[in-house]
Amino acid sequence: MSDLPALPVTFRPGHVRAVLLTAAVALFVVITAVALLLDPLSPGERLSFVLTAALISAVLVLLSRPKVVADDSGVTVVNIASSRRLAWPEILQVNLRTGDPWVFLDLSDGTSLPALGIQPGIARKRALADARALRALVEARSLHDPEPSRDTPRG
Repeated sequence: MSDLPALPVTFRPGHVRAVLLTAAVALFVVITAVALLLDPLSPGERLSFVLTAALISAVLVLLSRPKVVADDSGVTVVNIASSRRLAWPEILQVNLRTGDPWVFLDLSDGTSLPALGIQPGIARKRALADARALRALVEARSLHDPEPSRDTPRG
């Protein structure tokens, strides 16, 4: 188990995040500069340019949000518009199959949760290593005790 990452550990698509945040800043600066440099624009039009730049930049920042944080008590999956905290035993399996856009977590309630914080888009080797590390953590930390049979009398 020495190959397990030290906790807490954060998995996120670093290259994608860097590109999105850089684009957000550059876009905001360029559109704002254009709005301020165009003489025929009224103050209201300039403001609408700046607000549009801020809105587009905010969307890019929101797209850069996904991450998966593992700590001693469980995993927090932060996706674009949602966040979910999972205890280790809730995660049954970590899946990243060929062609998957990101990791999927099979959960004990029978559902599957996408974890956009590990995605093979730009950095495939990194995503595979992160998926393996998360899978190893889940296997090491989860208690996969079978549920008691309903036929077994309670007593």
